[in-house]
Amino acid sequence: MTHPLQLTPDGRLRHLLTVEGLSRPLLTDILDQAERYAGQPSSNRGSSGSRGLKVPLLHGKTVVNLFFEASTRTRMTFELAAKRLSADVLNLQIAASSTSKGETLLDTLKTMEAMQVDMFVIRHEASGAAHFFAQHAAPEVAILNAGDGRHAHPTQALLDMFTIRRHRPDFENLTVAIVGDILHSRVARSDIHALRILGAKEIRVVGPRTLIPAGIEAMGVTVHNDIDSGLADADVVILLRLQKERMVGAFLPSTGEFHRDFGLTKARLETLKPDVLVMHPGPINRGVEIEGDVAYGERSLILEQVEHGIAVRMAVMGMILGDEGAAA
Repeated sequence: MTHPLQLTPDGRLRHLLTVEGLSRPLLTDILDQAERYAGQPSSNRGSSGSRGLKVPLLHGKTVVNLFFEASTRTRMTFELAAKRLSADVLNLQIAASSTSKGETLLDTLKTMEAMQVDMFVIRHEASGAAHFFAQHAAPEVAILNAGDGRHAHPTQALLDMFTIRRHRPDFENLTVAIVGDILHSRVARSDIHALRILGAKEIRVVGPRTLIPAGIEAMGVTVHNDIDSGLADADVVILLRLQKERMVGAFLPSTGEFHRDFGLTKARLETLKPDVLVMHPGPINRGVEIEGDVAYGERSLILEQVEHGIAVRMAVMGMILGDEGAAA
């Protein structure tokens, strides 16, 4: 069931906190809306025809990027998305804000609401932070989760699904392998929920035992502790960064050993399907989860993911704040 905070009484998006429980029609509608902003796929895997497209949909609206965690790619794509929808955008520097002086999250929210903000895009190290904001937000204020702890990163999952769909639209025939630090990854959890909603044939999580959450099979995935079996016959490989900043204790002997056992090398790629798609939410650790030649090789969709992030975030913002919202 969709989180009740996320939808209006008539089934439209009110906030976006997680993809878990979204209906397939609603998720698909978000992807369809994103097609309006992404342009036509070009022969070199990018998009063409809509670079820098700007529309007046959110003219007069104010969007605040409220990032309690460092980010470059995610914050910039949210900012570009809002500006291309003609919204006014504020980027709150948390280190220099009143929160560092003892102001609570709730104080920050209410202070910014008094400035007639329409949407907060929130990234926070604590799981559940976006839900907390949504629970306390004024009725006319929307919350968009840009990543909370290990919990969820819904727009990353949506842009990943959008990227896959452009190349492999029939999800029911797809085998997808998610490789690396599953334990600390909100992207992995959100991707798994999205893939299940879209009916993926098989979802695998691949990594050392120390980086696989206990009981993750309950999410409808199969676990592989050997990369060769995990990647066999996979149509899509999603690589994840080792999140050392979230690790407390010894999870791995060394990054070198991780690369040897679980990194996607050129040699390993050559053993996979010739049309396998390689993805990574970024930032990339070259020589750890992926070799540089593979990251920007002909099978890689990594830069396409970044580009599609703008279109997907435009779609979500438009559906929540504009007049594009479709009922689930």
